[in-house]
Amino acid sequence: MLPASKTFTAALFACILSLPAIAQKGSATDPYILNPSPTTVVWGYYWSEATPVLHVHSGDYVTARTLLTSNPERLEAAGVAPDQVEKELSDVQSVKERGPGGHVLTGPIYVEEAEPGDVLEVRFQAIDLAIPYGYNAIGQAGFLSDEIFDRKMRIINLDAKKMIGHFAEGIDIPLHPFFGSVGVAPPKEAGRWNSAPPWVHAGNLDNKELVAGTSLFIPVAVKGALLEIGDGHAAQGNGEVDITAIETSLIGHLQLIVHKGKPQRWPRAESPTHYIAMGCDRDLNAATHIAVREMIAWLMQEKKMTQADAYMLCSVAADVDITQLVDGNVGVHVMLAKSVFVK
Repeated sequence: MLPASKTFTAALFACILSLPAIAQKGSATDPYILNPSPTTVVWGYYWSEATPVLHVHSGDYVTARTLLTSNPERLEAAGVAPDQVEKELSDVQSVKERGPGGHVLTGPIYVEEAEPGDVLEVRFQAIDLAIPYGYNAIGQAGFLSDEIFDRKMRIINLDAKKMIGHFAEGIDIPLHPFFGSVGVAPPKEAGRWNSAPPWVHAGNLDNKELVAGTSLFIPVAVKGALLEIGDGHAAQGNGEVDITAIETSLIGHLQLIVHKGKPQRWPRAESPTHYIAMGCDRDLNAATHIAVREMIAWLMQEKKMTQADAYMLCSVAADVDITQLVDGNVGVHVMLAKSVFVK
């Protein structure tokens, strides 16, 4: 029989072992929380000199809430009840430093291990609707803005249970939430980059494939990466032709992972079913060239294919899609199904 003191020690040790482990901050069970406020958003730009609002490490998890790109007055004029306008959206109207773009972006997030020449992977673990409505509005920079002059704005009620957006009587839109804008700081020489045109830093890609379960891989240009996220979309068609999707506020559950010294020139992505290469340029033909070249480069790098064989595979198995036509730099993405690789 153990002495009383040893019995107490053994019992205490057993009790400690039975306690649940204390989650480390930034873990999957205890992620960093980043909510929008006047001090945790940037208005309309990606910039190497932006002040970080959160510091994390590679592998950390972050839950970030974002705000739709509008203002309380416009939403109320379109039919949103005043008590349905997010307090956070009203609060951030006090931000004075704005532009040159119009997006309200949550961040920047500084990732300690990220350095120029690395790649930051943004894993979208889950993406939740934050409010029960969104809107679509015809903008003056829409694809047919020289033909359609009506600047109509439509409020679209969102059913989070059925994941349907009620566009109009007899018209329901399946919801596939994603962030239109996810990016890092561009190279320093680019200065304060307008939040509208996507580029090598990713940013306003408006790529509807970037739903929960996918990863976006972004080349890092400055130390810390300075990740920003926003422009939530409940649903969007390829092209985004009137310049808006179903614009809404979202909550993203993210994991941020740095891949050291990995050569990559443009954003890429991976879904459970596809590899995705992207290209952006003011000219659609040039953007298409970039996207196809990026898929060929990926096949050569990751699948050890020759340039000619990769080019042939793109022709017989990949789909070249228009991402969006309205953001200054238009976007093209190439989708290659993983199922073509049988071993």
